[in-house]
Amino acid sequence: MLRIITANLNGIRSAARKGFLAWLEAQAADVVCVQELKAQATDLSDEMRSPGALRGHFVHAEKAGYSGVGLYLGRPAEQIVEGLGHLEFDPEGRYVQADLGNLSVISLYLPSGSSSEERQQAKFRFMDDFLPHMADLRAAGREVVICGDWNIAHREADLKNWKSNQKNSGFLPEERAWLSRVFDELGYVDVYRRLHPDTTDACYTWWSNRGQAWAKNVGWRLDYQIATPGFAAAARQAAVYKDERFSDHAPLTIDYDWSF
Repeated sequence: MLRIITANLNGIRSAARKGFLAWLEAQAADVVCVQELKAQATDLSDEMRSPGALRGHFVHAEKAGYSGVGLYLGRPAEQIVEGLGHLEFDPEGRYVQADLGNLSVISLYLPSGSSSEERQQAKFRFMDDFLPHMADLRAAGREVVICGDWNIAHREADLKNWKSNQKNSGFLPEERAWLSRVFDELGYVDVYRRLHPDTTDACYTWWSNRGQAWAKNVGWRLDYQIATPGFAAAARQAAVYKDERFSDHAPLTIDYDWSF
C-alpha cells in the first residue's frame, strides 16, 4: 500500500508549532506533498527538513514569507524536478516533482486570485500554461498524481455556499470549466471523487478565517489528488483529517494499492 498525503500548511513553522510534524510521523506516509511553506531554506529546522524517516525536497519562493512547495519522500527519487521553467511563476515556488519508479508525484500550489484582479489574471495565465504541461505529462506514458491546493472548487458539492460564490475567485465558471477540461479532455481523475462521488460537507479541505466558517463547517474543497487513470484506479480509501487544526486547510490522505 502506498499512502500519499497532501496539505497546505499556511506556513510550515506555524503548522509545526500546531503539531503537524508530530502528527505526520504517526501517519506511516510514503509521500507527503506540502504547499504554502512561507519559509526560506534557512528557516527550516532539521525536523522540518526530515520528519521521522521522510526526507524533504523544497522549492522556496524568492519572496520571503510567501508560497513555496515541498515533497517528503520515504524512498529516494530517481529525479527531482523543481519548477516548470516558467519565468513568471517559478520564482513563486509552485511546483516540485519526484519520479519514483514509473510514478511521478507532484506538489502543486496553483495561484489564488482572491486578493485582486491582477492576481486573478495571473491565475488564469498559470492555468493556460499548466494545461499543456499536464498533457505532456500524460503523453510521456508515466503514471502521474498531482497533489496540492488547486484553489478551485469544481462542483456545487465542493463548497457550502456555492450560490453566493459564483462570481468569486475559486468558483468562477471559467475556473470550473478549466478543471473539467483536466478531467474530460486530458483524462485525469479526481481521486477523492472517484472514491466519494456524492460527499458534500465531509469533503471540505479549507475554511475561511472569517466569521465562524470552521465551527459551522462552511468550507470549500480546494485540495486534490488528481491522477492518471491507471494510478487513480489503485486508490482504496481517502479521508480528510479534521481532528486537529494545523492550518486553514486540512490534510487529505489517500491510500493506493501500489508498489514499485
